[in-house]
Amino acid sequence: MNTFMVSVLAFVAGVKDRLSSEKGATAVEYGLLVALIAAVIIGVVVVLGGQIDTAFQTVSDELAGAVVEEAP
Repeated sequence: MNTFMVSVLAFVAGVKDRLSSEKGATAVEYGLLVALIAAVIIGVVVVLGGQIDTAFQTVSDELAGAVVEEAP
């Protein structure tokens, strides 16, 4: 009976050690952080995509007009 109890306690200690192991935890945290940042960027582009496109198009048109006006 004592051998069985020792085996059970060793098994429980091994499982507890594996569950509390923090190997790779930093990599997982960085992965989650990158995923969150990517989701925010995608959300901003989806919401403000039209306004961003309009702003770049306005700047592009102004630059194209400035080059044409300066040509002799």
